Amino acid sequence: MPDKVAPAERQQVIVLHALKKNISEEKNEDSGVKLKKELGLLDGVAIIVGIIVGAGIFVSPKGVLTNSGSVGQALIVWIFSGLLSLVGALCYAELGTMIPKSGGDYAYISDAFGSLPAFLYLWVALFILVPTGNAITALTFAQYILQPAWPGCKPPYAAVRLLAAVVTCLLTAINCYNVKWATRVQDIFTGTKIFALIIIMVAGFWWLCTGHTDNFHQPMAGTNTQPGYIALAIYSGLFSYSGWNYLNFVTEELKDPYKNLPRAICISLPLVTVIYVLANVAYFVVLTQDEILASYAVAVTFGDKLLGVMSWIMPFFVACSTFGALNGAIFASSRLFFVGARNGHLPTAIALINVQNLTPMPSLIFLCIITLALLIIEDVYVLINYVSFVEALFTTLSVSGLLWLRYKRPDLHRPIKVSIALPVIFFIICTFLVILPCYVSPWEVGVGIIIILSGIPVYSIFIYWKNKPMWLVSASHDFNMFCAKLFLCVQEEKND
Repeated sequence: MPDKVAPAERQQVIVLHALKKNISEEKNEDSGVKLKKELGLLDGVAIIVGIIVGAGIFVSPKGVLTNSGSVGQALIVWIFSGLLSLVGALCYAELGTMIPKSGGDYAYISDAFGSLPAFLYLWVALFILVPTGNAITALTFAQYILQPAWPGCKPPYAAVRLLAAVVTCLLTAINCYNVKWATRVQDIFTGTKIFALIIIMVAGFWWLCTGHTDNFHQPMAGTNTQPGYIALAIYSGLFSYSGWNYLNFVTEELKDPYKNLPRAICISLPLVTVIYVLANVAYFVVLTQDEILASYAVAVTFGDKLLGVMSWIMPFFVACSTFGALNGAIFASSRLFFVGARNGHLPTAIALINVQNLTPMPSLIFLCIITLALLIIEDVYVLINYVSFVEALFTTLSVSGLLWLRYKRPDLHRPIKVSIALPVIFFIICTFLVILPCYVSPWEVGVGIIIILSGIPVYSIFIYWKNKPMWLVSASHDFNMFCAKLFLCVQEEKND
């Protein structure tokens, strides 16, 4: 960045820093402008549960059933996926307390393997993993809100995309304005979706008690034993559990993270696993295998068959669930890009903090813009086929980083240290999940690898290349100053 700053720009910088100082003094805070530790244990649990329990369990459990081939194996996959997610989350608890930085996988890969692998994760997360998940969640919300206006058919896609864009902007605005508002939204909607799943479980248990056991007479009939399809079934299960690592993205904002991070994980994952398994049992009791595979949204089909005049509550609860999941994903994932920019892997503007609200406003808005851009794509759902492999690959890399740091830096302070068997088991299973689908879905795997490798030239030009031309440095400086003035933001203050 050039040393000389124009007088007008210098005056803007002085004004911003003066405002920052005044706000810190008004709040009687010595720490200055930085992200505050405002998340308690309940907020942590709400973030994990709220993000995991999105649309998946309501809309499409049939992915597990399709690749499993039988009801019995599908339930085994749901249990196994929950246990595997718990093992992974416990490994991440050690990583999160050993490397107490926000950013999750990005921070862990960076500390273990260096700058380039961390940037490649950030690159894929920035343009594919995070905004694709957010876009699909927003579209699902819009479809279920608009469905009553178009009974018997799908709502027009233009209307769905418009509403998805509106809700994305609304939740971004809430997250920009106040962290406490965002966490209250998360707490409320997490409670709502748990209530909806309790309704499904109670209704299914009542149906079972009335003697409807036909669907469980031969639970293992038709089981698919091919390893590649078992891996794909587990992929589908893990997709519905995805989000268990999102609390690690906001470690720096968690009160007493050494205690609350592992506690939130140990409460959330068993709770979600029990709820998921019981909800699937309820689905399988009420609906036949063919009905589940033919259903556009399993929870809605379940409600139509069992809840009668109250069946309307299922689309409503699906909408509430996706709304809460989108809010949690926006809150957590924006911190990933904030940390990446703070480390010099993204434009400095994304690492700025609003001096009034103490939120990473530019990062939130940047994420919102990319999500809105993906909503323009005619079929954004096709991207799911490419992200599952990439996500599994980087999760494997993060856990291998834990094993590497155990060997390379054995004296590193570890407030939580899990048995070495857990990361070894998790690493072996993740390696299995990464390798086996290569012969079942080679096209998706190939595209995923190309997406990852496309980040290498970007890294070489914008990060590795130190002696950049002055015009590029000046343009970067001008962009950062523009964002600072537009969003009333400054860089995070650090305690020496």
